[in-house]
Order: sequence, then structure tokens, then C-alpha cells
Amino acid sequence: MSGGVPQSMSVRRIPRGPRPEAVPVLVGRACSFVGVLDIAAGVFPRFRHSRVHALAEVLPGAFGPFAAALSLSAGVLLLLLAHGLGRRKRRAWRAAVALLPLGAVAQFTYRHSLVGVLISLALLAPLLRHRDQFAALPDPRSRWRALANFVLMSAGSLALGLVVVSAHPHRMAGDPSLADRITHVLYGLFGVEGPVHYRGSTSSTVAFSLGALGLLTAVTTVYLAFRPEHPAARLTEEDEARLRALLAKHGGRDSLGHFALRRDKAVVFSPSGKAAVTYRVVSGVMLASGDPIGDVEAWPGAIERFMDEARAHSWTPAVMGCSETGGEVWTRETGLDALELGDEAVVDVADFSLAGRAMRNVRQMVKRIERAGYETRVRRVRDLGDAELDRIRRAADDWRGTDTERGFSMALGRVGDPADGHCLVATAHKPDAEPGAYGDLRAVLHFVPWGSDGVSLDLMRRDRSADPGMNELLIVAALQAAPRLGIERVSLNFAMFRSALARGEKIGAGPVLRAWRGLLVFLSRWFQIESLYKFNAKFQPRWEPRFVVYRASADLPRIGLAAMQAEGFVNVAPPLPRFLRRRTPTRRPCAHRVTERDARAV
Repeated sequence: MSGGVPQSMSVRRIPRGPRPEAVPVLVGRACSFVGVLDIAAGVFPRFRHSRVHALAEVLPGAFGPFAAALSLSAGVLLLLLAHGLGRRKRRAWRAAVALLPLGAVAQFTYRHSLVGVLISLALLAPLLRHRDQFAALPDPRSRWRALANFVLMSAGSLALGLVVVSAHPHRMAGDPSLADRITHVLYGLFGVEGPVHYRGSTSSTVAFSLGALGLLTAVTTVYLAFRPEHPAARLTEEDEARLRALLAKHGGRDSLGHFALRRDKAVVFSPSGKAAVTYRVVSGVMLASGDPIGDVEAWPGAIERFMDEARAHSWTPAVMGCSETGGEVWTRETGLDALELGDEAVVDVADFSLAGRAMRNVRQMVKRIERAGYETRVRRVRDLGDAELDRIRRAADDWRGTDTERGFSMALGRVGDPADGHCLVATAHKPDAEPGAYGDLRAVLHFVPWGSDGVSLDLMRRDRSADPGMNELLIVAALQAAPRLGIERVSLNFAMFRSALARGEKIGAGPVLRAWRGLLVFLSRWFQIESLYKFNAKFQPRWEPRFVVYRASADLPRIGLAAMQAEGFVNVAPPLPRFLRRRTPTRRPCAHRVTERDARAV
């Protein structure tokens, strides 16, 4: 390719199905606009003078201070509800229908603005008329949202409170410092008078406004903490049993099939029960991974159930890492688009050999490590004793290298579960060395089944004090042991944008392709794009393309962020402290999540 759009970024376009209703989106934007107006009315009472404003100021017992606080509170809540309205959430609609009349009252009583009243009522009318379009169910949630709301609302209230305190410079007594103003805001949020003083009724207006912000922060936090829980879905024992039955019949079709058994995923089945789609909801994105499980003829039924669930909750549907066949079925059945995301490295065991010039580097590294006294063992999980399994599990967890557990679409999230007896474990040992925390164990690779004659790489972990090349040593050991274990194909890591990296460094590559490759190399400092590609290429694999399926180009940034959250690269909501977490019973004692940033990563 000499220029133009890189092939790995080409988009398959087909006619789309019906688009979501535009009314909720427009109403959400209008709600943001009205919210800003209400806030401005509460903070800057004279930003648009009314004819009777001068008279209202001299009337005894003016209603102004309370109305300013009401206007400010309604504006903040409308801004908070705007996103939910855009996503057709029923609860957001109910709250907006209650708040808009309050905003109209505040506009009239405080500013005497008929225009402000008309704007609020103009937004209320389409909400009532199109109420049937606001029927989306709630998202999965946790108690973390209460803490996040408290932090964000506190920061927002502090910033907005500073604006409220500083919005009346001509009525302010003296020239208080920034520290005095911040102190006044903090006191005011708790309903206590601060060090800043005003002339006239402005002091009451500021006090009411700050008190309203503090009350709003407290009320929303308490509501999120004690509302009825709608927990994130988990794979039930019954669902897992049905998925294992489907994988027993059709698991050889997709190397990612076994990863559907992650227990932090939910599942929808086709009406016949012969196919299923597993997913997780992240930041409003309904994220599936790999191809549907089961009979290809039943895929459309499972996909239809998936899309129905997305519409019911107003989630953004997306699929990460599906095969070319899966992408074709998804786009045909849903009207979505497909974008080539990268390539999966697959090694055919019968064709693998360390001989030849192409394998010289791997061959030399393996021989050097073997001369250093390392030994390898490749076994099924069911053939390991409990004590050894526990040591491997603890070592893999300790050697993870990051505080965040990574992996979603191409990681199982556990090692040594009794139900995963067919999984493969390759370990490296150094018997002659001084025993470490885990004996002579120095590195671990874990593979999950890919049908009856294949395995798919799940994680790679090694002791940081071990010699370099542990991963290469264990992959070679697994490939050499594969024939006696009845394994004919091994799926290695997924390489994002592999074709762009490969073609961009060749002679004759055009400026666009070279620039795209340069950006990928730059991003590799954080996301290991180039390093994973080069690591995979050492073993001379065949490359199988993988795709992301999405609804609209505008959704891609959001889908990308959700995928990075799911994979553990972006930690938007860190876990609660251990003593605040809800205790949930575990189905099996060894369900540990042990994914690896050097393994499969989107």
C-alpha cells in the first residue's frame, strides 16, 4: 500500500438498521441548556434585567434568596440528568418532569422572567408528549457510585460556590482573599456563616445558594448509597453449565470461546438455547467479545436477544475481537459496521520447528536458558496436585506486575478451577537455584481449551528475578509437548493493528501508512502494541484477523474507552476499600482472576 487509509483501519459499510430516536438526544441537550440558564439565574441575578426587578428589590420580605437557591439546585440537577435523558432512561425522565416546573417557578419568582418560564415549559412539553420513548431500564451499578458522586459533587459545589461568592463584588464588604472565599464556601455548604460579608439581601442569597449546593450533594449521595441495588450481572452456575455444553459441541470454532466462561460476564441465549452471547456493561457500553457461542445457525437468535437487551437499557452495543465469520453475521443481522482491529497469532503444531534461520533467535534464547539450568513441565490442570496448584496460583497473582487485574475479551480470570481441568499449565523451574517464595518455580503460562485439539493462551507470568526469555522458553515447551497432549493448534497473543505495523516498515509504504505506524509505535509505550506484535512474530504464526463491531463512528471513542476499562488499562472507578465491599458468596474457592498485561490485551 503506497498511501491512503491503512488496510487495518478499513471499515466495512453496510446499510444500517433503524437509528435510535432523535427526540431523547435533543431533549437531553435542551435539558443541559435549561440547566445552565437556571444556574446563571441563581448565581447572576442581573445577567438579564427584568422590568420589575428594581421594584422587587425594595419590597419587604422578598422571595429572592430562596428562589435563587431553588434555581441553582434545579439547574445542577438538570445538568446531571441530561445524559440520562439522552440515553432514554426512565428515572431521568421522571426527575426532569418534576424539576422543570420548579425551575420555571424559580425563574418567575426570582427574575420575573417570562422567557425563562416559557423555556422550561417548552422543554417539559416534549418530555410529556414523547414519554413512551423514555423507557430504558437502569444500568448495573455498585455502591462505588455513591462515593464517586460525593467526590465529584463536592468538587463541583466548591467551584460553583466560589462563583456564587464572587458574583457580587459591588456588595462585598472589603476585599476578602481567596482563602477567605474558600472558607466561606466550605462553611456555607454546611449552612454556617463564613468570613465574607455582604451589604443588603445579598448575604442571604449567597447563604441560601451555598446551603442548597451542600444539601444537593448530601441528598444525591445518600440516594445513591441507599437506593435499591441493581447489581452488575454475573454468570450463574446454570448459565455456566449451559455454556460449557455449547462449548463441548462447538468450542473448536473460535479460539476465544472458552473465555466466555469468565464469571464477571452476563449471557443471553437464543430462543432455541443453541447459541449464546456473553457480555459486560461498561460505562453504558454493552461489550461482547469473540464470536457467539454455539451453533452458527442459531447465532442470529442470540444476536437478536443481545440487541433487544441493549435497546431495553439504551446501552451502546459493541463486539470486540470477533472473527471474520462472526463479523459478517453481526453486520448482516444488526446493520452494524465492522472495523478490522488486528490479528491473532495461531501456530499449527505440525508446522512448528526450531530449525531454520527464521527461528534462530528463539532457538538460541531457549538453548541459553536451558544451559542456565531451567527445566519445563507442561501438564493439564487436572493432573496437578492441590498444593502445586495453590503455589502456581499464588505465584501468578504475585507476579502480575500491576495492581489492576487486566483482561476481559481474551482472558479467563482464574487459574486452577476444578471445572477447568482441561486447561494447560506450562511452568519453568530452576532446581539448582536457591528456593524462592514459591520454591523452584520461576514462570507460568496458562492456556484454555480451544475445542478438543487446540489451546489458547490466557496469561504469561514470570518471576522478575528470573532470566529473560521465560515466555519464549515456555511457549516452545508447550508447542513441543502439544503432540502427546493431542493438541494440533495453539493460539498466542492478539496483535492490535498488526498489518499496519508490518506494512508500514516496508519499502514503498506511503506517507499516510508511515504516519499511522509512527503513531502506533508511540502508543506502544503504554499499550504494548508493537512489542506484542514482534513477540508473536518470533514463532512464525499464521495471522487470523479480528474485528470490532460498532453502531456508528461517533461511538468508537466511547467503545474504545469502555474496552480499555474492561481490559484494566483505564481504571476510572478504583475498587472500594476492602472493609466497604459487599460480601458475596463464592461458588468455588479458587476463582482468582489472574490476567497478564503481556498476554492478550485490547
